[in-house]
Amino acid sequence: AQMPGVISATGKVEANADRIAHVSPRISGKIVAVRASLGDSVGAGQVLATLDSVELGEAMSRYHQSKTRLSLAQSNMERVKALVDKKIAARKEILQAETDYKTAQTELHTDQERLSLYGVSAADLKADKRPLLPVRSPIGGVITEKHAIVGELSDPAKSLYTVADLSSVWVLVDIHEKDLAKVRRGQTATVSVSAFPEAKLRGRITYLSDVVDPASRTIKARVEVANPGRKLKPEMFATVELAIAADAAPVLSVPEGAVVELEGKKLVFVAEGDAAFEPRKVELGRASGGMVEVLSGLKEGERLAVKGGFVLKSELQKGEIEGHDH
Repeated sequence: AQMPGVISATGKVEANADRIAHVSPRISGKIVAVRASLGDSVGAGQVLATLDSVELGEAMSRYHQSKTRLSLAQSNMERVKALVDKKIAARKEILQAETDYKTAQTELHTDQERLSLYGVSAADLKADKRPLLPVRSPIGGVITEKHAIVGELSDPAKSLYTVADLSSVWVLVDIHEKDLAKVRRGQTATVSVSAFPEAKLRGRITYLSDVVDPASRTIKARVEVANPGRKLKPEMFATVELAIAADAAPVLSVPEGAVVELEGKKLVFVAEGDAAFEPRKVELGRASGGMVEVLSGLKEGERLAVKGGFVLKSELQKGEIEGHDH
């Protein structure tokens, strides 16, 4: 039989740190509008705040200058070509005009790239009014922190919002030192919280600390849990049940009554045919609920004498059972 073994531990729900984004503007500016609040669900790319930025204004005027320069270079190039065709200007002048045009094109492209990096879209450029700087959420999730206040200055070093994707969360638990051997990375776990006692959420251990806390004699384990319907919220207490790692094979166990002790050895009697039993030395592990774990000496599916072991033991002592190697 397989031995059911469960380690139960209490832990705390945290946002999955691999799915958190701190949102700050690309350049500094003054906050003119705040469009999202604490607890709001937001989509990737959604505008959370808008800024009025001097730096953005400068970048825009550079862009408009480049645009003007490009159209001048283009009309100059066309003019020179017409003059060369009429043999009024020398051919080498065309080369110069083409070079000027290409340079102006490159400069405009650079200015466009800079603006798109700041978050200004092509539509914003066409609008031709002083643009405001949009601050967008890089991921979809829930706003867990908000520092954006209208009228305040903001810069790239300061986070305006924290967005957490709570579709998967972490539960941090303490595992006792004595249970360490039974716990490993990748192991499945069941998580429940008192708010939703009926919900059993499946997760797995993604991290085990290498350091034992000297005071509590525990180590930190991290369980990653899919969080449908976002029932698990950061800071909630959760109970984690770990099915004990049955590494290579399921744990073999036998009823405690099937084990006899003889000359300091632990024996079980394995059925050989109908009436014959062969004594077998076994190594035992932990006991639970009337069953005891067999670490070695026995294979799955072998039949045992569960009752009457003491009779067989007395016959063994008389040397009446064959096949026993002393």
